[in-house]
Amino acid sequence: MYIETIPNRGSRPAILLRESRRHGRKVTKRTLANLSGWDPARLDALRRVLRGQVLVPVAERFAIQRSWPHGHVQALLRMIRRLGLDRVVAAQDGRARDLVLAMLVQRLLRPRSKLANTRLWRDTTLGRELGVEQADVDELYDALDWLLARQPRIEAQLAARHLAAGSPALYDVSTSFYTGTACPLAQFGHDRDGKKGLPIIAYGVLTDGAGCPVAVQVYPGNVGDPNTVGDQAQKLRERFGLTQVVLVGDRGMLTQARIEALRETPGVGWISALRSTAIRGLIAQGHLQRSLFDRVNLAEITAPDFPGERLIACYNPLLADQRRRTRDELLAATAALLEKVAAQVARRTRTPLTAEQIGEKVGRAIHRYKVAKHFDWSVAAGRLTWSRNEAAIAAEAALDGIYVIRTSEPVAALPADDAVRCYKSLAQVERAFRCLKGLDLRIRPIFHRTEAHVRAHIFLCLLAYHVEWHLRRAWAELLFEDEDLETTRATREPVTSARPSAGVRRKKADRTTRTGLPIQSWDTLLSHLATRARHVCVVPDAPPDSAFELLTQPAPLQARAYELIEAYPVPTPRRAQ
Repeated sequence: MYIETIPNRGSRPAILLRESRRHGRKVTKRTLANLSGWDPARLDALRRVLRGQVLVPVAERFAIQRSWPHGHVQALLRMIRRLGLDRVVAAQDGRARDLVLAMLVQRLLRPRSKLANTRLWRDTTLGRELGVEQADVDELYDALDWLLARQPRIEAQLAARHLAAGSPALYDVSTSFYTGTACPLAQFGHDRDGKKGLPIIAYGVLTDGAGCPVAVQVYPGNVGDPNTVGDQAQKLRERFGLTQVVLVGDRGMLTQARIEALRETPGVGWISALRSTAIRGLIAQGHLQRSLFDRVNLAEITAPDFPGERLIACYNPLLADQRRRTRDELLAATAALLEKVAAQVARRTRTPLTAEQIGEKVGRAIHRYKVAKHFDWSVAAGRLTWSRNEAAIAAEAALDGIYVIRTSEPVAALPADDAVRCYKSLAQVERAFRCLKGLDLRIRPIFHRTEAHVRAHIFLCLLAYHVEWHLRRAWAELLFEDEDLETTRATREPVTSARPSAGVRRKKADRTTRTGLPIQSWDTLLSHLATRARHVCVVPDAPPDSAFELLTQPAPLQARAYELIEAYPVPTPRRAQ
């Protein structure tokens, strides 16, 4: 007996169970059964039986002894090696480098404490891939010390890849709270996390013009943001060897005092913005008039208070409407609070409230929404009067939608449109802080006790974000990312709000790639990659050394993720070190 497949023109073929007999020179066939409705697995089993093979249940052939999630580890290690980041950390193989790379990957997979790392490395293939599955926590702290000593060299190599002479360098400062009192870096200061009553640690992140992180510097929590600018200018010139660079910082970072200091630093230019008080002064002096924006939303002006600088005035009507609506809502909410206070004062006829008591209530009301400057009020024993300061409101409304970029760069080197785009690219540094602080890397809370370990921990998080930044660009096709953003950002109108491209709108509507794969978030893509596992299989009643490993075949989405990593263009040094 045998199984024969009979073609059937446009229909699916017929699969028949037949037997054949020979009568002299003639062979006759007889159909025993029609197997066209059988599934392929049953047909394959019957074919094997007809060939005389012995069928054994899969569970009796071998058993899976252990499985480790592997696909996400494989993707991250591939990207690290594709970027050459392992050779940037250390040119030679070594235990310290393997531990650092393992901690770096773990921050991207599941950020936890260093002690937890030593446990988690045994639950995925990460520990086995790098040979650190038996590491203890003391080794990890020694590796952090080793990494901190190499930070200047590593940052110099990253700067050689991403920063070139005359290119913009974005810089901003953020803070993270510290739980403890042992580290001298932990000081009380301007906390951006909203954790009251805890000391903070400040750190400044330096990126290239596209937002790729290059360097980080840690400061005590009580250091003001502007006081860190000098260190960055020195780093760009002396450590990175850049003879000409443009430092981009916000108006709170590059204050007038810091800019005056940068004037004395040869080769360092700047791009920043004016504060509202300075813009109000330009309007009062007649250097800035709203009529400039009747036909265009961008115009260059000059003012004697800013010698040697270019001032680029911008007007965004959408931003103006947003600020007007927000101010009206805050004023209405504050007026409602004042009405309640006035009603309370009026009800207290037998024992009128004192002027001090009324003043406390009014103070809480007008400062709740930060619009106290727009109200006039007076109190006396048992009496409250208040009114809106229409002149102050009108003065602020005159600035709605207007902002002024200031730069030291000449027109030939930096046209006005590009200067505005460079300043707005500071949003890329804000994205870096969101990734560092959020669920991606969880730079906080910081538990390390020594200053050296805190500095090394933050630098390790920066290196992890460096990998994530490149991976997001490589996987833009699979993520809810704008694949054309790099091109459109350099050419789109610089002042008005950016609009999503056609590709992004299609992604949001279809939630699939052009090839039909489901669009992912960063977390779901890593989780899907983790389903690709490495299995250790054993044969029953066989010697222990007969165990063998099987790797799950990649699913289409996983295979595409690996292909995109291999096709990612590797950044090369733009200048010799």
